[in-house]
Amino acid sequence: MRPIQWENGVLKLIDQTRLPTEYIVNEYTDYKVVAQAIKDMIVRGAPAIGVTAAYGIVLGAKEFCTLSKEVFMEKMQKVCDVLRNTRPTAVNLFWAIDRMYTILAKENHNNIMETVTLLEQEANKIYDEDVDINRAIGCYGNGLIRENDTILTHCNAGALATADFGTALGVIRAAKEAGKHISVFADETRPFLQGARLTAFELHHEGIPVTLITDNMAGHFMKQGKINCVIVGADRIASNGDVANKIGTYSVAVLAKENNIPFYVAAPISTIDFTLDNGVQIPIEERNPKEVTHIAGQRIAPEGIAVANPAFDVTPHRYVTAIMTEKGIVYPPYKANIGKLK
Repeated sequence: MRPIQWENGVLKLIDQTRLPTEYIVNEYTDYKVVAQAIKDMIVRGAPAIGVTAAYGIVLGAKEFCTLSKEVFMEKMQKVCDVLRNTRPTAVNLFWAIDRMYTILAKENHNNIMETVTLLEQEANKIYDEDVDINRAIGCYGNGLIRENDTILTHCNAGALATADFGTALGVIRAAKEAGKHISVFADETRPFLQGARLTAFELHHEGIPVTLITDNMAGHFMKQGKINCVIVGADRIASNGDVANKIGTYSVAVLAKENNIPFYVAAPISTIDFTLDNGVQIPIEERNPKEVTHIAGQRIAPEGIAVANPAFDVTPHRYVTAIMTEKGIVYPPYKANIGKLK
């Protein structure tokens, strides 16, 4: 299941706001509309946002390629800024834009069309690398999954959150491919319901046994001994191992610690922000209050009530058993061992 496709200069995105009841693919040729798609969570998940932004830059370059080089670079700076300002927490967004801008900034291109070609090649490379990285994370992560494990996952870190295969769900897919009999508890992940709408959809579609639970049921099932481990993705990891992920992840991590259940994070190295000493420095996106007060367009809360809607929380590294990356499993002490991944 590939949520992002690039065909003949057209970016195609599965509209994840319509899943699982409708499967709709939107087409984009304008970088500004791509930026809005990222803001509106038509595409979501840190790796997928990065890939999408890379193709957004290609679309911008194609739009402005007939201008002089000086004006072209001014316009492309604006393109990058517009894409940077879509979502503040997922570091893969900024990593991908910086990587694309490195191509833009090179002075040895013969002409603008050569630059456009190189940008498209780089975006394709970012896409292909993401698929390979997710496979590698799955391969390493599978080593920590045992026969008959029941895994709890929060939010959606599957194929829909990446170019393909997924991070946390990639580990689950790899375990299934290895012949292990596993099952999954997917919590609903309020307020946007990525677990109910997307994770349950992916796993059910692939025949992996999945049980949907509400967010406040996790501790109950952990205490009953029905969950063997937790695997989540990440939107940004500080250099000390603190992890920003979908709101509610911190609660799950604390419950896992209380019940002596391993809590694993599956993420590419591009999700690590080596510039941040700890998770306190990670910016947390505040989203539209309507996501909390409404479900499927129906109001569920009184009008005029105060609403808080942080999209992410930060799990301190002391709750993280291990981080699964494409270069292997990272264990504490994180400050020292994450530094080796640079």
